[in-house]
Order: sequence, then C-alpha cells, then structure tokens
Amino acid sequence: MDLSLFSILIVIGCAFLIGISKTGLPTLGIFVVAVMAGVFPVRESIGIVLPMLIAADIVAVLYYRKNADWPTLIRLIPWVSGGLIIGFFFLFFIEVNRPIEISLGIIIVAMAFLQVWSRFRSPGAPRENRSAFFTVILGTLAGFSTMVGNAAGPVMAIFLLAAGLPKQAFIGTGAWFFLAVNVIKVPLYASLGLITAETLTLNAWMIPAILAGTFIGIKTLQKIPQHWFNYIILALAVFGGFRLLMGA
Repeated sequence: MDLSLFSILIVIGCAFLIGISKTGLPTLGIFVVAVMAGVFPVRESIGIVLPMLIAADIVAVLYYRKNADWPTLIRLIPWVSGGLIIGFFFLFFIEVNRPIEISLGIIIVAMAFLQVWSRFRSPGAPRENRSAFFTVILGTLAGFSTMVGNAAGPVMAIFLLAAGLPKQAFIGTGAWFFLAVNVIKVPLYASLGLITAETLTLNAWMIPAILAGTFIGIKTLQKIPQHWFNYIILALAVFGGFRLLMGA
C-alpha cells in the first residue's frame, strides 16, 4: 500500500479519533468515515477502517463492561441482523454508495430533529415509550448503515438517546453493540476482498494511536456533564447526517 506522508498522518489522526469516538464521543466516528473515504476509494476504505474500530471497541467494552443496558441491546438484535443482511447484498451487487449515503443522511438528520422535538414536547416521558417507535426502523438502519459504510454511529446515537440512557450506559451499550456487529462483519468484508493482509498490516501500525485516543475519550467523558453530553451527541449526529448528504 503506497501512501504519501500526508496520507499516513491523516490515517494516524483518524485512528486517534476512532479511539476517542469509542470511549467518549461516539458520533465523532462519522467524521472519520468521511475523511478515510477521501484518502482511499470509498469501498476499500470501509475494510481498512473496520479492524481499527474493533480494536477501539475492545477497549471500550473492557472499560465500560458493567454499564451496558442489555434489554436495549436484545430488542435490537433481530432488526440489526436484518439490516446487516440487506447491507451485505447491497455491497455485493452495487458498486455506487452515493444514493444510500444521501438517504441515510436525510434519515439521520430527520431523526435527530425528531429527538429534539420529543425532548421539548415531553421531557419527562419514560424511556420505553420514547424508544419503542425507533426500535424497528433504527435497528434495521443501524445494521444496514454499519455494513455499507461503518456509518451507524449517528443512527445508534439517536436510538440510545431516545432510550434515555445515562452517558456511561450510552457508551457501554454502544460498545457491546458495535463490537458484536463489527466482528460479524469481518468475514463478510473479507469475502468481498475489502480486508486483506496489506490492510491488516496498516491497521497494526495504527494501534498506538487508537489506544491513545481511547484514553483521551475516557478522560473526556468523565468531565462532560450529562446534559452537555446529550447536546454534543445530537449535534455530532446532525453533523454526521449532513456530512453524508454532502458526500465524502
């Protein structure tokens, strides 16, 4: 893999941001997806990013392992599984990702604004009532979007905010979700030629930057008040949606 020094520095920066996103600011990952798609061809970039995501997922799971909300995760399983299958066939048969990026961007932005509206309309509503409407749609979208572009961060952010999870449970639940989903994706990506010995070598060199990012993410989360955490996640989700609309 022949990369310029500038491209290598960008990849290192993305690895660092992946670490932060997995342990502190989840929706920051959509920015990484967009940047990596500018360094590498869009299709190949998702195979390069995936092992880096898994490395950061492992750290997040180990640190936040006691904070996961398992009932929330269990409700998602059938819908996410369906989304993964749809996404696999999409990658198998379709080479162009742009139409789905636009669709996902519209959905993410719309759901983010719906979440803001619901918070102002009924701030004391039980989390079960808030999340019931989102489960089928966002569960399927999360599986599909993570399969076709590692872009489920904003989708899951909206779902977990709707579930009313505190910030540690938000990160812990997301960590278990993404670790499971990303591991499932490895053989699927490998079968499509998106993960190779060459890309894994690059991933190995990025591990120190990923670990540094996870440390910063943990420290950052500890200092962010819950209400600001919610606002930041929503803002980054909206940014991610618009980033998909504008293209990588």
